[in-house]
Amino acid sequence: MDRRKLIAFFAMVLGMFMSILDIQIVSASLSEIQAGLSAGSDEIGWVQTSYLIAEVIMIPLSGTLARIISTRYLFAASAAGFTIASALCATATNIDQMIVYRAIQGFIGGGMIPSVFAAAFTIFPPSKRAIVSPIIGLIATLAPTIGPTVGGYLSHAFSWHWLFLVNIVPGIIVTIVAWNFIDFDKPELSLFKKFDWWGLFSMGVFLGALEYVLEEGNSNDWFNDHLIVIGAIASAVGAMVFFYRAFTVEFPVVDLTAFANRNFALGSIFSFVMGIGLYGLTYIYPVYLSRVRDYDSLMIGETMFVSGLAMFFTAPIAGKLSTIMDLRAMMVLGFVSFGAGTYIMTGITVDWDFYELFIPQILRGFGLMMCMVPINNIALGTLPPARIRGASGLFNLTRNLGGAVGLAIISTVLSNRQDVHYERLREHLDWGNPTAVDQLNSMTSNLNAAGLDGATGAIRQMVNLVTQQAVVMSFSDVFLILTVLFGLMVLGVAMIEKPSPQITGRSGGGH
Repeated sequence: MDRRKLIAFFAMVLGMFMSILDIQIVSASLSEIQAGLSAGSDEIGWVQTSYLIAEVIMIPLSGTLARIISTRYLFAASAAGFTIASALCATATNIDQMIVYRAIQGFIGGGMIPSVFAAAFTIFPPSKRAIVSPIIGLIATLAPTIGPTVGGYLSHAFSWHWLFLVNIVPGIIVTIVAWNFIDFDKPELSLFKKFDWWGLFSMGVFLGALEYVLEEGNSNDWFNDHLIVIGAIASAVGAMVFFYRAFTVEFPVVDLTAFANRNFALGSIFSFVMGIGLYGLTYIYPVYLSRVRDYDSLMIGETMFVSGLAMFFTAPIAGKLSTIMDLRAMMVLGFVSFGAGTYIMTGITVDWDFYELFIPQILRGFGLMMCMVPINNIALGTLPPARIRGASGLFNLTRNLGGAVGLAIISTVLSNRQDVHYERLREHLDWGNPTAVDQLNSMTSNLNAAGLDGATGAIRQMVNLVTQQAVVMSFSDVFLILTVLFGLMVLGVAMIEKPSPQITGRSGGGH
């Protein structure tokens, strides 16, 4: 194996790691950033949203850009721009600056993610995929999982500025190595004349507005909010123009023909569901731990670290298995593990902490790696090298969109089911229920003994108890929905055609 290619590849992997880590690194430390920038609680979410919207637009575009200016120029420019934007984020003095800098960071960083997938399937022979695919899978799934942990530690030990400053040294190294070592393809600058600007604009509106609707929908009461309605209409119009252009112009901004390959299309659907499992569960555990258990960002990070460790140890196993096992059987194993983890979580109570979450998190980490490696190989392994650049952008986009859709559904289910459970519990707590009356009386006498207004205090305590129970029951509902979803995926695996031995890495150098 050419050493120059290996060095270039590892630099690209590091760049991708930083870009994906930065989505989640902020999530555990939003309250610190909010205080530091004196932002409102309705504004602070945009530190996440602006990054995601910008990244979602860049990811599918990167394949076309790599063709025009070459992987070397695209990746080096992305790494340099991402580093500069990270430095700018650390200097932000108000929320408006931070949102703009995060959008720039997300847009430029988005160019690094698909390039790595494309490079892996272009420069390595199929016999090396058993080593390369788990490395990429591990980085793409480990980064969002350990993001809250890393973020919690940094903002705890130093200050929130370090969430961004930490990118600068690795960013400079990646930029220099990428510029000097990447040499997989030549630029085709003549394509720039044919570039479809209308296609780019309509894709930006379609994906950007869609991401906005999904991110902000639940907190703004969905279609009762006029901005959400405008966003949904803009997304629909953008989608129509974009798909029309994609199938009619000579050089479309995104090559959608990869979807004609059955395994790629199915791989993308599985990738979408895995995005729900990856980002949805990375979101829901910290929400439970902070809302119900009152954990701070550091304690949440330490609890969430279990999943990351499980993935780390599963990656080499998944790589080895992908060479000897039917990839479809690996996916079944992965989705069963995912489903088992969420099924255990349906029994969640107010008292669950690190030890109760331990096994579900290990099952989740194991399941993610067992799915990720075969899904990557099935989706991208059968495509000709010329098509992989465009296809890897689409493939990564499905995972991110899955995450966005998953988060929107999860947060909506959480708030709606909480109201339903609260009403149901309240119906049972009346003066005809002896247990409730006894509980209320004992609370009242305890508070009276402490010299407080017993009657009012006891009712307030009762309301808090009921609310907390309703919250936990809504979490249980979400885990049940996810269990059903992963169960359906096990059935869906049957639709995949048996991958040819060439994909699973038995040809080429052999084993």
